[in-house]
Amino acid sequence: MILHAVFQLPWWGYALIALALTHITIASVTIFLHRHQAHLALDLHPIVSHFFRFWLWLTTGITTKEWVAVHRKHHAKVETPEDPHSPQQMGIHRILWLGAFAYRREANNAQTLEKYGFKTPDDWLERNLYARHASLGLILMLVIDVFCFGAVAGLAIWATQMIWIPFWAAGVINGIGHYWGYRNYEVGDASRNIVPWGVIIGGEELHNNHHAFGSSAKFSTRRWEFDLGWSYIRGLSALGLARVKKVAPVLVIDEAKQRCDLDTVRAVIGSRFHVMARFAREVMGTVYKEELRQVDRHDRDTWTLMKRARRLLSRETRLLDDVSKNWLQELLQRNQRLQTVYAMKENLQSIWTRSATTQEHLVRALEDWCKQAEASGIQALRDFSRKLPSFSLAPATA
Repeated sequence: MILHAVFQLPWWGYALIALALTHITIASVTIFLHRHQAHLALDLHPIVSHFFRFWLWLTTGITTKEWVAVHRKHHAKVETPEDPHSPQQMGIHRILWLGAFAYRREANNAQTLEKYGFKTPDDWLERNLYARHASLGLILMLVIDVFCFGAVAGLAIWATQMIWIPFWAAGVINGIGHYWGYRNYEVGDASRNIVPWGVIIGGEELHNNHHAFGSSAKFSTRRWEFDLGWSYIRGLSALGLARVKKVAPVLVIDEAKQRCDLDTVRAVIGSRFHVMARFAREVMGTVYKEELRQVDRHDRDTWTLMKRARRLLSRETRLLDDVSKNWLQELLQRNQRLQTVYAMKENLQSIWTRSATTQEHLVRALEDWCKQAEASGIQALRDFSRKLPSFSLAPATA
């Protein structure tokens, strides 16, 4: 029996309370710290914004400026030695289990805070309470938990709250989110979607989507993906407590368009990750399957090479190690059709990386690319080139 507790519950009641409290913290991190503060993807009503800030002070001791600065530096220096918490650089086990220490080390870097901590709260409360006395909120939360649920249950609930964000955010998202899972988009880093249903961590599970469209308030991009944090944002928007500023672009087909124009350029560049995902599926995937069917099963070397290099054809080049590069190079040397579509993929990517290029030049570059694709004699490539001029961006909607 628990003595001197305001609430006396069965064990599962305490478990539900702990889950509810930690989930509010997760919502505070993903909505306030991540989408609102770090990426400026939405505006929040001052009451909502301050509730999240107060709750994070109580349950995590996180200082907004520190968290935002470390996260922005992660995006700016992702997968490099300067990345504050890259499992590709530091090792998955170190980030998964000790990610909070990597975060704390970077949060103590004054240069990081100065360079990346802009546009974060700097009012009286932030300067004199939240940032100055970060540990006071944790002590207050402990007192509240023990007062409400008793010494044993209260301490257990408080301990759960204390480890929740360090494990799930600093460990799982920063670690597994750059190590294991599936990729919708071949961005220039190792980000992965851990699972397609962002519930436990409020949508942060869709980490590859986020790295592809960093300023989007919505993390889900496929019909079968679910972002719980986005559901909360939609609810706040309906109540007039939030305003979405940006979501990921949506690529649509305008069948009336038969020639490349400025709208095509905007679609191809603004939604380049969608474009390349379609190219990988409709061209690379199709030609690969056609070529695989032509391989003699008794030719073990070619068969093994084809199997090994399948995913490498669409993988971001910067992510390939030396062994993978050798496999890919050998395959392309042996197979002319795959070499052609791979070269066309690189040529298409080069269009939006050109600097000091006018829009008219980009239109001509797309037209030239389509002509080369049409002349290739590869049906999948020709089909894609005929579809490309019809690419357009759907009007942005929240």
